[in-house]
Amino acid sequence: GDYLVTIEEKSKATFLRAYTNWRCMSAGSSRVCVRMVGHKMEESYSETLKEQMSIVEMPLSDPPLCISCCPVNGDLLVGCKNKLVMFCLKYLVINQNLTVLDFERSLILHIDNLIPAEVAFCARHIAITTELDVLILKLELVQQSADRTEQCAHRVSTLDKPVDGGPSTHTLQLELDEFIICQKPVELLGEESKLCEIPITLESTELPTEDTKCFQVRYLLFRRFTPDQSPFGFCEETKLHSVQLLPVYQTAHEETENKRELLSLFCFFSLPHVGYLYSVGKLVELISTYQYSEKSEQAVLTPQFLHVVTSEKLQCFTVRCSAAAARDEDPYIDTTMKACPPVALDVCTLRMQLFIGPRAICHFKNHIILLTKADTEDITERRKPTRRMLSRKADSIKSRTNSESEPGWNLYIINTVSTIQLYREMVDYSRTYENVKTESCIHLLSEAHLLVRAAIMDPSFLKSDEKEELLRAFRESCAFLGDCYSRFDTKDYHLALPYYRMSGLSMTEVLKRLVSEGDEIQTYERGFLFYLTHSLNEDVNEELSKESANKVLQIFYLAEPVQLPHILCSPCMRNVCPLTAVKYLQKVEKIMPSVVLTLSKAFMALKMGDLTMYEHEMDSYKETILACGFIGQPKLLRQRKEGIVIPTEFAVHLKEMQPGLLVAAIVALHENSKMELEEADAFFKVLCSNSESTIPQLLMDFWEALLVVCPQEEILQELLLRVTSQYVWRISKQQLPETKPLKTTEDLINSCNHFGLIFPWVTSIMSVGSPSDKDYHEDISKLQSLLCGQSINIASVLPVLEPLTEADNVGLTIHVLCNTRLGKYEEAIDQLLKWCPDAAVLYAQHELKDDSRAVWWNKLLPELCKRTRLNGNDCPVLISSLKETLSVVAMELELRDFLSLLPEDGTAAFFLPHLLHCSQRKLLT
Repeated sequence: GDYLVTIEEKSKATFLRAYTNWRCMSAGSSRVCVRMVGHKMEESYSETLKEQMSIVEMPLSDPPLCISCCPVNGDLLVGCKNKLVMFCLKYLVINQNLTVLDFERSLILHIDNLIPAEVAFCARHIAITTELDVLILKLELVQQSADRTEQCAHRVSTLDKPVDGGPSTHTLQLELDEFIICQKPVELLGEESKLCEIPITLESTELPTEDTKCFQVRYLLFRRFTPDQSPFGFCEETKLHSVQLLPVYQTAHEETENKRELLSLFCFFSLPHVGYLYSVGKLVELISTYQYSEKSEQAVLTPQFLHVVTSEKLQCFTVRCSAAAARDEDPYIDTTMKACPPVALDVCTLRMQLFIGPRAICHFKNHIILLTKADTEDITERRKPTRRMLSRKADSIKSRTNSESEPGWNLYIINTVSTIQLYREMVDYSRTYENVKTESCIHLLSEAHLLVRAAIMDPSFLKSDEKEELLRAFRESCAFLGDCYSRFDTKDYHLALPYYRMSGLSMTEVLKRLVSEGDEIQTYERGFLFYLTHSLNEDVNEELSKESANKVLQIFYLAEPVQLPHILCSPCMRNVCPLTAVKYLQKVEKIMPSVVLTLSKAFMALKMGDLTMYEHEMDSYKETILACGFIGQPKLLRQRKEGIVIPTEFAVHLKEMQPGLLVAAIVALHENSKMELEEADAFFKVLCSNSESTIPQLLMDFWEALLVVCPQEEILQELLLRVTSQYVWRISKQQLPETKPLKTTEDLINSCNHFGLIFPWVTSIMSVGSPSDKDYHEDISKLQSLLCGQSINIASVLPVLEPLTEADNVGLTIHVLCNTRLGKYEEAIDQLLKWCPDAAVLYAQHELKDDSRAVWWNKLLPELCKRTRLNGNDCPVLISSLKETLSVVAMELELRDFLSLLPEDGTAAFFLPHLLHCSQRKLLT
């Protein structure tokens, strides 16, 4: 809201007034409208209100002592004796051309035995100070139903247990006048702060409606100070001043340009010689302590600076608000991705300026408004200005004096130096420490970085004329900090990586900044090596030139030779001279031999086209050891470019010459969590130049090899489904694999418990198959072996098996196997009797056992009788199957039960031998 609130005294009476539409006075209009808060304005006022200033009277039962306006929503908080009164800002729509400001008293906070000296109000956070106490509260919304709104009229915040802060008020009254009783200092943060001795009662003054907001108080901070002590007794001037709540908003973006979202909140208050800055947002903690060179009169906090006035100086300190807010906004800060100077970084005094008799200070945008009162003796003894750390233009201070005002009073409007200019000065000043390699250089550059970061987080940043220049300065400051952490031997050397990333510099540009040209040997600090190692090990789209790559090779050979095999596999090092690389690797091998180093030498030999050297290196170890060696550096086989997996020249060569080693290596990478299953699929498809929809044989070999090593249960069924789908697709499409499979069905049965022995009845059915099936014998037998095993989930693969019909032997065996695994024996027998009756008894002998034995006489025998009756002597297979079935059933059932199963129209001579056999078995038993 665009309004001005004052506490005015006239005729020993104190008034609280709000001035709205006050800009009309500066435009030349002298008309003034006086009205009471909440007064309903008539339509007739509409035209005159546009051109006149309004004075809104706010009557209070107690004289106002202090006021604070919320910078977020414009609400007003008034401090009175033993209470705080909150006014909500309202926008009254008179007509479509006129909206005026008004206030509504909404809430009273009753605080016993407290006379507020100052208050601060922001986003429902309240900071209250007395002479030596600070209390910070938050008004939290309570969810209430509509029928309970009246209960919100009075809410009392209860306290668990008072702090033992000294004698009670009653005890103090009994003390003798010549004694001074001081309560001991206390600091309570978060939940502990409600243990203070300050009970608060909330009284809602709004009319209860469905939209009435119900609040409760949460205590955030309580701090009590004691008077400063000196050899001459207590300093009676020890009083708190300049309490302030400072909001910091989310960094503005194009899509949220007109929205301000609160990100962090900070509270500042000060004693005469010490200032305190707290974060009171997500976490309540002390951020910074400010020590003044002399007694302070007043201070004002901004997102970039703390300005303090003393008896004769204007001092400027740096603040850490942007550092704390940045961490609230971005979770990637303090990782290898992003960095920000620490919140605990020591604060700096930027400059001091002499003034005669400063009395009050306030801040608006890029202006400091300073009110001074010069006594006569101060004017005659005016001192010369002292030397400042950072120069300020002489014309940046403007003085306005009114000859009619009281002699000695002056109002100064001081234009603060622009962020870019001050940033440049700080960077220039940091260069004085550059060659000394001290923390001072880092400290100054960190201050410059935070200065720019605070400007970027300002809500007006997007509309700033310095927008592009600030962004450039931000990237430049990140680059400078990256240089410092790379060049200096500091404990925080790892910060070189995130700062260089934030700077937007390429690796080539960083190398030019830090590596001297020529062959002279340099000393490289840990920060630079840390940056190089991480940058090279990541999949970036930057290729170093041959000269730069060779220089990196030399750097690591001198500083960290053990890293040589790894950095050579980086996509950035594609242009490195392989001959030079081999020479360095051979030197390292004499000291620290390893499988990864040998594989790297073989890789370089391939790049040179030296197959003899390649074979020599690959023969140094057994294939199993070589396969495990790739775990140490997967980039020997695969790299990424723009998120796409790309096989290396090494992988292409292994595909042609040693496919078994390649598959074993990829299996080892997968089992050691170096490569995901989907990534391996993409790798083989790219390697074999297959489309996304077709599966190369090498990928099938990988899936089968992965099944052999018994993968985790969560991917087992996925693998089984994949290989089953591919077997079915090849069989149904009569598609031969493009290369010879690495493992036969026999190999898989012998090495993998997911593949079972093929049942005899399956072999019997396949023995009478068509000659064309022999071309796909491996795929058919592998599929049958999988279904003969116990691992595959039959229900999940049924949709995949649909292309195989029962009409041919392959489809028949598959569907019968599925019905058998699902316990559908009767359906399986129907299928066999329909398409291959001579295998029915063999199937029954193998499958119908134990609990399923009754299927012999409940299903198989009746079906054979029925089909034999229909076909007569024309089907000897059915007759022989019936005889075998009768022999089995005769051995299993009692004579009476067996007799009941025989058909009434059956030939006695055919069934009699089986009846005799059954009765003789009974007699023998």
